[in-house]
Amino acid sequence: MEFSDPAVTQSETLPQVLVARATSTPDALAERHKRLGIWREFTWANVLDKVRALALGLEATGLKAGDSVMMIGENEPEHFWAEYAVQSLGGKVLSVYPDQTAEEILYLAEDSQTRIFLAQDQEQVDKCLEIADKYSGALAIVYWDDSGLWGYDHPLLHSFENVSEAGRQIHTKDPSRFADHVRRGRAEDTALLSYTSGTTGKPKGVVISHRYLFDNCARVMGAVDIAPGTEYLTYISPAWVTEQIFGLSIGLVAPMVVNFPEGPEEVLDNIRELAVDALVFSPRQWENLASIVQARMLGAGKVRKALYNWGMKVGRAVHVERLEGRSPSLAARLQLPFAEALVLHHLRDNLGLGKARNAMSGGALMAPDVFRMFHAMGVKLRNIYGATEIGLLTAHMGESYQLETSGRWMQSNLAYGEPLEHRVSPEDELQVRGGSGFGGYHGKPDKTAEALTEDGWYATGDAVSMTSEGELLFFDRVKDMRRLSSGHSYPPQFIETRLRYSPFIKDLMTLGDESRDFVSALINIDMEVLGRWAEENKISFSTYTDLSQKPEIIDLIKDEVARINALLPEGSRVARFANFPKELDPDEGELTRSRKLRRAFLEERYADLVEAIYGGDDNTDLEIPVTYQDGRQGVLRATVRVSDVENASKAAERQPKT
Repeated sequence: MEFSDPAVTQSETLPQVLVARATSTPDALAERHKRLGIWREFTWANVLDKVRALALGLEATGLKAGDSVMMIGENEPEHFWAEYAVQSLGGKVLSVYPDQTAEEILYLAEDSQTRIFLAQDQEQVDKCLEIADKYSGALAIVYWDDSGLWGYDHPLLHSFENVSEAGRQIHTKDPSRFADHVRRGRAEDTALLSYTSGTTGKPKGVVISHRYLFDNCARVMGAVDIAPGTEYLTYISPAWVTEQIFGLSIGLVAPMVVNFPEGPEEVLDNIRELAVDALVFSPRQWENLASIVQARMLGAGKVRKALYNWGMKVGRAVHVERLEGRSPSLAARLQLPFAEALVLHHLRDNLGLGKARNAMSGGALMAPDVFRMFHAMGVKLRNIYGATEIGLLTAHMGESYQLETSGRWMQSNLAYGEPLEHRVSPEDELQVRGGSGFGGYHGKPDKTAEALTEDGWYATGDAVSMTSEGELLFFDRVKDMRRLSSGHSYPPQFIETRLRYSPFIKDLMTLGDESRDFVSALINIDMEVLGRWAEENKISFSTYTDLSQKPEIIDLIKDEVARINALLPEGSRVARFANFPKELDPDEGELTRSRKLRRAFLEERYADLVEAIYGGDDNTDLEIPVTYQDGRQGVLRATVRVSDVENASKAAERQPKT
């Protein structure tokens, strides 16, 4: 997309766009945040005032151009203001997930050479203080929510308000100081360090320039129609580069009105209140929304359930048919207005998706059934795919696209680099070059070199192919494609994404390599959904462990696996499975902070269970180390059942209808 807005074309950095917005349209609405039940609104002039005051206050604490500042907190206006403030001074930002541990934060601080911590609240301040004695590089810990912090006394601690007030006094004495800082910014300056998830080792900080952010804004806005004033919900963490592109960058460049929910627990209520035009969720979050609908239908009465099934059938017969390039039948088109009035309109409104023109899923692969479900409701959910290192690459575009794919290639703006090019290696790996390019890994030239081919292409590590229509078909990570002892190759992620569509399955891990002769799975059941199902079916249980091993629960999961097996070649079907006896937990290293499986760790931790599956055992006794919420260590002892998956011609008959 070629930009024509002078606020963008005459700017090289995000803070320069912010200044231009506040100068040309100072009273236009920029942000909205719900706090203590009240929606507060901020104009561009308000945002600039907050950013300028904080920037000059941070400079007074010792922050210099090139320094790193770590943000630890939920999506709140202060988080965004702080990012713009640091970038105004020529600093670089790293946002981290709010549930990261003190140990993880210490690693990131040392790797990035963090100088200042911006922490949301007492929980995050406690983590920073815990590492203060181990990490000597910090100039300050600045917090923006003082709840519970009144009695804290530490030389590094400063409140957001006090730092900002000092900045306002500096601005009064030297009105041109902030503007001079912003004016010095250049497109090639580092704006962010975006850390990889660390599924195969320690996280690496990808160097993200302002040029990269502008380039990716152009790619997205050329693929998806984002009009000025679009109402956008920010929910995915800024620790993920996708939110840096959407909320923090397109929010300025389009510009959009960025809406901040009251908190993670209230996000569904806030979505319903706002009915935003645009939102980006991870595949897991869309799957959770789909599971909420399915779970509610499990407990619905016969009339409501029949009405829901009819409405969704009509929606599929019209919306999904059109999406997949076919013409809906006359009967379906005649029924659609009634289905809309009685079912589909209410479904969308209850999920807060009534006005969602741009609903997007970014990140890992998601089951096509999830896409079809939302399209049947009338929500035009689109996939967007990319890699942190090289940016967003493909998206579902137009009114018709293939749900099995990750979409068509976006076009980069030539003002920010060469045209995007791609190729597929003999090993089926996607390799990309062009656009704003790959900025490398912070402080790791050896890892940067490993990520590039000899002729300078960035190797994504993704196994893909291209369809005849030019859409990208993602299989799995190259390193995660598995081969059985028979030589049969199968895609674990294909199986996993389709099984996660089940309302009963929260997560799972497929097993099977060259030393094994069949595919198996370890499954993390959804305690909330199955707990409700068990209560409705008068099945008593005490704990997650107890529920996961109930014969009735195992039969439900068995039917779900059999249903997906029917979609797979015989050699790729899951032959045996077991339910994990506990929830998978990032605090115990079983998941990354972005909720990806740490596969090698899980296979080692549950080695006895894996051997029981492949040894033909019906059950095995496990002892698993656990960490309780209060930090105490313990051991979970459980007998875990192993089940064979029947070919189950009757599995579909027993499947609860939703």
